[in-house]
Amino acid sequence: MAAEVVLRGRDQESAAVQEVLTAARSGVGSALVITGGPGSGKSSLLRSASTAGFRVLTAQGVPAESALEPAGLHRLLHPVADRLPQSLRKATGLAAGSPATTFVLQTELHRLLCELAAEQPVLVLVDDAGLLDRPSLEALAFVARRVSGHQLAVLFTLEPHRGENPLAGLPALALRPLDDPAATELLSDFTPLGLSEDLAEDILHLAGGNPLALTELASSEPAGRLPQDSLLRAHLRARFRALSPDAQQLVLLAVVDEDLEFDTVVRAELDALDEARDSGLLLVQGDHVGLTQLTRFVLRAEVSSSEQRQAHAVLATVLDPEQHTARRLWHEAMSRTALSRAQAGHQADELGAAAARSRRTGNYPVASAASQRAATLAVSPQDKAAHLIAAAADQWSTGKPRTSRAILREAAVHVRGPELHGLADFVRGGVELGDSAPSTAVRSLLRASGELLDSHRTLAVTALVFAAEAASIAGDQAEHAGTAARAAALRRADEPPVTALMFDHLEGMAATFAGDHPAARAALDRAVRLSRELPDPRSKIWGSQAAYVLGRAGRSFELATQAVAVARDTGMTSLVPWALVYKSLSALLLDQHSIALDCSLEGVREATSMGQPNTVVDHLTILALMAALQGDKTTAVHRLHLAAADVTRRGLGRPSTFGSWTLACVDLVDNRPADALNRLRLLAVDTGRVHPGIKVMTAPHYVEAAVACGRQAAATKVLRQYEGWATSTGCPARLALSHRSHALLAGAAPAADEHFREAIRLHRVGGTPMELAKTELFYGHRLRRDRQPKAARQHLRDALQIFQQYDAAHFVALVRAELRASGDTIAPTRPTPTADLTPQQSQIAQLVAEGATNREIAAQLFISHRTVEHHLRNIFTRLDVRSRVELARLLG
Repeated sequence: MAAEVVLRGRDQESAAVQEVLTAARSGVGSALVITGGPGSGKSSLLRSASTAGFRVLTAQGVPAESALEPAGLHRLLHPVADRLPQSLRKATGLAAGSPATTFVLQTELHRLLCELAAEQPVLVLVDDAGLLDRPSLEALAFVARRVSGHQLAVLFTLEPHRGENPLAGLPALALRPLDDPAATELLSDFTPLGLSEDLAEDILHLAGGNPLALTELASSEPAGRLPQDSLLRAHLRARFRALSPDAQQLVLLAVVDEDLEFDTVVRAELDALDEARDSGLLLVQGDHVGLTQLTRFVLRAEVSSSEQRQAHAVLATVLDPEQHTARRLWHEAMSRTALSRAQAGHQADELGAAAARSRRTGNYPVASAASQRAATLAVSPQDKAAHLIAAAADQWSTGKPRTSRAILREAAVHVRGPELHGLADFVRGGVELGDSAPSTAVRSLLRASGELLDSHRTLAVTALVFAAEAASIAGDQAEHAGTAARAAALRRADEPPVTALMFDHLEGMAATFAGDHPAARAALDRAVRLSRELPDPRSKIWGSQAAYVLGRAGRSFELATQAVAVARDTGMTSLVPWALVYKSLSALLLDQHSIALDCSLEGVREATSMGQPNTVVDHLTILALMAALQGDKTTAVHRLHLAAADVTRRGLGRPSTFGSWTLACVDLVDNRPADALNRLRLLAVDTGRVHPGIKVMTAPHYVEAAVACGRQAAATKVLRQYEGWATSTGCPARLALSHRSHALLAGAAPAADEHFREAIRLHRVGGTPMELAKTELFYGHRLRRDRQPKAARQHLRDALQIFQQYDAAHFVALVRAELRASGDTIAPTRPTPTADLTPQQSQIAQLVAEGATNREIAAQLFISHRTVEHHLRNIFTRLDVRSRVELARLLG
């Protein structure tokens, strides 16, 4: 595999290798063990290392020489044979005589390499270290542990090792599968003429981020199959055939059953688990015994049908008929050489019934497997399609969109009639809502609604709510309004609670976007009440969204928290990242920045693991706005940068509007009010990409920017719209911002004092300390300008205390400047060493205590490396510690 292949999506790994080389060049010395399975790119990463200025010595593990001692060192040292002492020449076979003892061999090798490194930096590359003969590997490990203080670097590649490992204790770098963007880019490089979207999706799903698999699947004819001369296929085939009969049988059980448990293996009485696991084929994780998707795919093509039937027969015998009803039915059917149509149909019905039982208990993975197996045995195309669509829906529910799409593609050839088309479109649209352009999801979901209206009315209405959500993500107000109108035409007088909530939600959100806040309030009120009574997580999320729009932050937070818990309890984990969006937003409205930070960081992790990039972007932009509101412009811009590509490529209007709002806040932090005003003014242009709900929420910052530019008149209309919304909801936090904005517009007029005082009162009622501090800063500034320094200092000192608690360095600096200008002779208070850490600092301190590096912390918290360093210095000061070790001990 070309070295550049592995660099796709391997920036951090390449950087780690380069750090080793840099250390060696500087005389520090370093070693690294790169681990990964077949095709992960270990060797390519080794070859990609920049070796300029090094004397390079290489050793390659070769199966035929694994027992030939010390063949590895013979190959490594051959280029410098003339420099070898006699003991090493004898030990490596480069001279006649008796071999040296093990210790002499190792110390002589170390001395030689250090002498060479004194003349010129030395790089030792050891590829496939696990295949080296034992004396050679142990000698190189001995050297690698003693490189400190020398211009010497040792790089190994090694497959994940079980049992005794001679390289244990050396720094290790595990190569994880490529993430989706990197895998997609690599696939594009190998298919310059392009692939159909479905085929590309299949290849990505099958390869599982393995670089070699991606290249071989993309380069084969036809694409999507591993050719007979495939290196990966040959490697896995050789490993399988080298196993003992019992170990082969054990691997075959995992080939034909993706849900194999340790207990089942024990009942099969195959005493070869360690052998099968040590081969690298079988994976044991907790109680689960299985294979990677790629290994299963290859071995299914390699083993005969009779071998597979034998494995099915074993499982049909050992599986518990009550605990594993569906699986046992399946294996009994597949162990037979032939089934009549009647038998196959009966078994399919039994599996379908078992799937339904599992689905009712929230066990969607088991339900999906049973449905897929039922589809294999089903006789009619309609039955096959129905089972497959059900399986795809189960995969969607558990946050596996790629698997869901693959099953839908399999179902497509069997789908007949509007009902099945509607069900397939509903699942497809739900998946697209999380991972595609929202406009694509809107089309699928609207189509599904029309197709399901006669047969599955509740699903048809649900499809409309999802379509409206997709339109909202796109910032397409016209599409949202059209969807809401379509729903309104379907409403009946006697709707059951679940559909009544959906109709109310759509009606209220559409009225909000149209600026009709009184009508919105009535509908959203009803939605909130119904959501509290209904148990399903979707209803809780819709209720949380409605409560958030109404300004009932506490109720919104409560419903979102319930939604997260219920989604996990019922197995509908795909809804968790979506629920966390509203949990984070409601916490932010309450100024509970610590909780909001935790929610959106968790949301990014969950959405990433579930293949929901649209929700990842939602959380990243919320995190960016959070940073901007705290005056942390570096972090805000960094997080927006991480989201920018997806925002543009997918046409995500809602995150785009959040992003523009965030950048306007950054402009204000940088004292560029004119830029902020222009940015916020452009939000009002109806481009179809601006989210109307968020546009209203930007008004307080619009007023702030306009006043700073002397453009008070321009802000009046914007504030009037915001005030209408805030007044209709009665939300203290939003009413406080309305009064603050009026105070800023009033300037030196007496009315400003009244508005400022009312804003401060409402901030306290609403429990929003960060915004309270900003209002007190504005008020203190005005009082100082009006020659009331004593009154100004009182507000400024209160603001300073709050900003310090939030570690809002920008605002702390502003307040201190105002205090100095007001003649304050009391030194501003500083946090004591025992003061509580800010939310961001708490996250960083905990990660440091767990052993994370600054680079790892930056990646996890979506902040820059320099920001981590800045916070870490402040953490050390606050906690009165001097090192990471002391911090870990303090928090341990």
